[in-house]
Amino acid sequence: MKHYILILLVAVVLLPSCMNEPATEPDTPEGNFQALWKIIDTRYCYLDYKHINWDSIYTVYHQQLPSVTTEVSFFDLMGKMLSELKDGHVNLYSDFDESRYWKWFQDYPSNFNSSLLDSARYLGKNYRIAGGLHYNKIDNGRIGYIYYGSFSDAFSDVNVANIMNSFSSCHALIIDVRNNGGGSLNYSEQLASYFFKEKTVTGYIRHKTGNGHSDFSSPVEIVTPTNKNIQWQRPVAILTNRMSFSATNDFVNRMKQAPNAIIVGDRTGGGGGLPLSSELPNGWLVRFSSSPMYDKSMENTEFGINPTIQVALSAADQAKGIDTIIERAIVALK
Repeated sequence: MKHYILILLVAVVLLPSCMNEPATEPDTPEGNFQALWKIIDTRYCYLDYKHINWDSIYTVYHQQLPSVTTEVSFFDLMGKMLSELKDGHVNLYSDFDESRYWKWFQDYPSNFNSSLLDSARYLGKNYRIAGGLHYNKIDNGRIGYIYYGSFSDAFSDVNVANIMNSFSSCHALIIDVRNNGGGSLNYSEQLASYFFKEKTVTGYIRHKTGNGHSDFSSPVEIVTPTNKNIQWQRPVAILTNRMSFSATNDFVNRMKQAPNAIIVGDRTGGGGGLPLSSELPNGWLVRFSSSPMYDKSMENTEFGINPTIQVALSAADQAKGIDTIIERAIVALK
């Protein structure tokens, strides 16, 4: 029996009983190819949305199967087939490699230079760290600045309360999630909760209900709660770039609904599908997007979220030690 594993959780996801497990295939190149193709055909959630002809892709790659002579070349063929999905949440895992699709950020300007943050103008060398959140005051102490590099790094209400207290004299806040590739949706929800006065519907999710490419449940609300003990009610800017992906994409989507928030920088990298994993007959794991997530207007977030203020990192500014995106956020917050 195939094993399905939830990678990230928004809520309890129920897989309806009308969904059938793909038939067990033999542990042969042909059997593993068929198993992988069927998993994507019946479980992947964006085939119709992305206008992908999965039957045609089957033909193209299946005819190459007889030429595969080694385990590595077979892995590469399967990984190349998965890359046709153009999805950063799709990976094939073996004992010797991990296939990946990275063009979702490699084909775009980075709009981030971590060395700029080390200057005294921004974080500097003596910034503080609380639960993965790096923070300091900038703009002569008028604005609090937080850099959060991964939603896999845990933080607590106590961490955030101490940060907010240290910024009590600041009139605004910047949260920089550029190059944050995601992690736990629980931390995305928790971080957003400090900026909402009341519980708010900030998006939707749908789940597969059958093997058809468009067999989905009705939209289920994604609710951002409010933290009753910790609230930042002053202006806040969220800084984004193409590498703001997955759980970071979810955080940005939530913060677009926060009453005092603006998004500054580049379009996020997307990754709006809730990932699921399945095992092939040979023990390799395939991860894929299983449940599409939407913004409050029921627009798909798979291809990213536009900022409130679009701005790129200038080469001329970088040469002067200036981060264009941070500076633009400072102006907007003033």
